[in-house]
Amino acid sequence: MNDERNTKDRPPAQDLVERTKNFALSVIGLYSGLPGTTLAQVMGRQILRAGTSVGAQYREARRAKSDADFISEIEGALQELEETAYWLELLEDSRIVAASDATTLRTEANELTSILVASVRTVKRRR
Repeated sequence: MNDERNTKDRPPAQDLVERTKNFALSVIGLYSGLPGTTLAQVMGRQILRAGTSVGAQYREARRAKSDADFISEIEGALQELEETAYWLELLEDSRIVAASDATTLRTEANELTSILVASVRTVKRRR
């Protein structure tokens, strides 16, 4: 219960810093569990690069000097989320990763996408 209260007391931006970091850690965990086949490793490196870039770009966006810079960084994070979802889909469809093993990661990618799209829309409306 104490953990819930602490989460509610934190600013939303800090929660997103943690969520994007945890997303990257989940991608790292997925990659670590992939078989050593060439196919799995090639696709794994792709999802590893894209999935770990989301949080880095979000952190860069938090330090943006302008609305345009913020939007650009968030849109970059959105592109990386889309690419992560693509590689995850390929890993599932090729049966390298079981769909049940990818559910949480897929759900979080979708939720992060929704949050970041809403952020961009809010800033664009403000401009």
